[in-house]
Amino acid sequence: MERKQYKQDINISSELMARIEELCSHYPEDKRKSALLPVLHEVQDAHDNWLSIELQDKVAEIIRIKPVEVYEVVSFYTMYNQRPVGKYMFEFCQTSPCCLNGVENLMDYTCSKLGVKVGEPTPDGMFEVRGVECLGACGYAPMMQLGDFYKEHLTEEKIDQLIVDCRDNKITLHDK
Repeated sequence: MERKQYKQDINISSELMARIEELCSHYPEDKRKSALLPVLHEVQDAHDNWLSIELQDKVAEIIRIKPVEVYEVVSFYTMYNQRPVGKYMFEFCQTSPCCLNGVENLMDYTCSKLGVKVGEPTPDGMFEVRGVECLGACGYAPMMQLGDFYKEHLTEEKIDQLIVDCRDNKITLHDK
């Protein structure tokens, strides 16, 4: 499989740097690595929701750890993106309760509506459909996460409305 190399502008603003230092200050100096997950979230949010290798290297430099320590975390957790992704990421839970309630059909439906395959952003960069592991809301299956929020008891009609609301900029992705 060919691995594409994406270019990303790196901008560690003074505000972002202050936030990183604030997060690191919660830990002893020799344990700065403990701040890695929240730092990666902040840096990713400030860089169009993805982390290039160069940006991961910059995080390692700031936290004073080896780059491989950042790569291990970014490649393990699905919440960190290693390439440009759609602004509105429809992350469908693909574990048993959601599958038993038709999430796979809803993923196919959503991909068909958007004209993409799973894991592929729309040409305008607005949407992406992704399958993820358990989101811990089995009683509300089928469900997905959109930004920081859960969308539960999904139907084709609810998917249609979410797409319209995203296009109309009516969806809040983060609660901060």
